[in-house]
Amino acid sequence: MSPMNWTEFTAPILLSIKVAICSSLIVLVLGGFTAWRMTRRTFRGKLWLETAFILPLVLPPTVVGFILLVLLGKRSWIGSVMEHLFHQSIIFTWGAAVIASIVVAFPLVYQTMKTGFALVSRDLEDAGRSLGASEWQVLRYITLPLAWRSVMGAYILGFARGLGEFGATLMIAGNIPHKTQTLPTAIYIAVESGNPSMAWYWTGSIILISFGLLFIVNHRSRNAT
Repeated sequence: MSPMNWTEFTAPILLSIKVAICSSLIVLVLGGFTAWRMTRRTFRGKLWLETAFILPLVLPPTVVGFILLVLLGKRSWIGSVMEHLFHQSIIFTWGAAVIASIVVAFPLVYQTMKTGFALVSRDLEDAGRSLGASEWQVLRYITLPLAWRSVMGAYILGFARGLGEFGATLMIAGNIPHKTQTLPTAIYIAVESGNPSMAWYWTGSIILISFGLLFIVNHRSRNAT
């Protein structure tokens, strides 16, 4: 590849990795905290709220993208506040790609973390509280270590979903080369423009990244058993 083509090749890869890392870390904290609170509380309307949490999982990505476009656009109060804070619209920036990835990955992370927290013995948590531990200490020293496999699985799912997100990202971040063009959108454009070689390069890249991440996780899990 020539220097120009090399830059063209690596730009979507680097951006996709940046978006996936940022979105997966944020959604892990948000999804984990929400799952922890939801597994420890019972209240009226809980079923309705949980249904809303997992709704992006079954909605078409373009629908999620359209809703985000309306919510984050200049005409919405959320978009106006964000534009005031960042001195520009969040739409058609790499930050919009992060937001899209967070929304679509949240149901997967939430469900995985919820399952892990539900398997942690309440007796162990209560024993910690009886010894004077705060809720944060119980979470940090008892719940999270016992649910670490679910935490790791949730992060992998969040990262993979952020890396592969296409529909919602295209709606609110667009496909601006070297700015908002992620691997999935780059592959789509390459196919549409009749450039299968570049599409294969990018496809191979996203497969290698995903395979490498899964291999590391499986290796660590195998050594821990």
